[in-house]
Amino acid sequence: MKSFVYQATPSRVVFAAGAVEHLPREIEWLGARRALVLSTPQQEALATNISQRLGQLSVGIYPRAVMHVPIEVARKARDEAARLGADCVVAAGGGSTVGLGKAIALESGLPILAIPTTYAGSEMTPIYGLTEAGLKKTGRDRRVLPRVVIYDPLLTIDLPVAMSITSGFNAIAHAAEALYAENANPITGMMAEEGIRALTHGMTEVANNPGDLDGRSDCLYGAWLCGAVLGSTSMALHHKLCHVLGGTWNLPHAETHTAILPHALACNYAAAPEAMARIERAMKTSNAAGGIFDLAKQLGASVSLREIGMKQDDLDRAASLVMEAPYYNPRPTTRATIRGLLDDAFFGRRP
Repeated sequence: MKSFVYQATPSRVVFAAGAVEHLPREIEWLGARRALVLSTPQQEALATNISQRLGQLSVGIYPRAVMHVPIEVARKARDEAARLGADCVVAAGGGSTVGLGKAIALESGLPILAIPTTYAGSEMTPIYGLTEAGLKKTGRDRRVLPRVVIYDPLLTIDLPVAMSITSGFNAIAHAAEALYAENANPITGMMAEEGIRALTHGMTEVANNPGDLDGRSDCLYGAWLCGAVLGSTSMALHHKLCHVLGGTWNLPHAETHTAILPHALACNYAAAPEAMARIERAMKTSNAAGGIFDLAKQLGASVSLREIGMKQDDLDRAASLVMEAPYYNPRPTTRATIRGLLDDAFFGRRP
């Protein structure tokens, strides 16, 4: 066996249907008394409900999280947390809300309790992202890792099917890249494969019956595992592409991951045979890249960058931005390779 280093992410996880009922207990476990509840504008009702559950443990809500965490939004949220004297933040929602919580924690050190309602998985990582002047910058810092995560599949029942599917592929992308990360190891490998298996099964169940609690639970369980392995390993080409496309052109986050993933896997296929074999075993498919593409189409997700708002004239600049500060990748990349990958993803060609 190859030598390796495994660094676990020290989060407390509470997983159960109805787990949100334990929220006051978990706030007290943190030693907190003044929680600020975060959400997007679309999920303000959820934030209000959570604030009411907390009663005197809540100092209010801040329902202004948006995609890709613009630096201006982050600064206003930090100021509001300081004004209210918050001693922790509760991030209720998807990756945008968790990302805003991380932006607050990055400077203030306030602990985060996350209540995910999508399958983004960012609640299990010490990775943060901030967008300034059209460029998204990411980093790692232990201060932004949520201390407690409450997974309640009942809170995901109303997540629209289309959003559920793209959110699931976003999570699968975390596990896929963890399998061929430069610091991959046997522990994260097992977690990644199990996460992909759970999400593949769960998304299919959700597409057939959106109210199926078992399917929702499988998706949330898979998202937890996929997020955890991303938190313990490093990112590669797929995530670099998505960070550039999302931060510069404000493309929808999960949809971008869905469109890019088959082509990133195809690009790395020959350079990462063990990783591809694990993906294929988890999905019960003969080709990782083709299997991801076919499942996305089968479940009704868009597989084309053009369909989610990218313009063909911007592909050249995107390729250049990716090459300016490249991430590690198992296959060395050139600008021509990236440009060809983006072209395939733009038109939604099957790899």
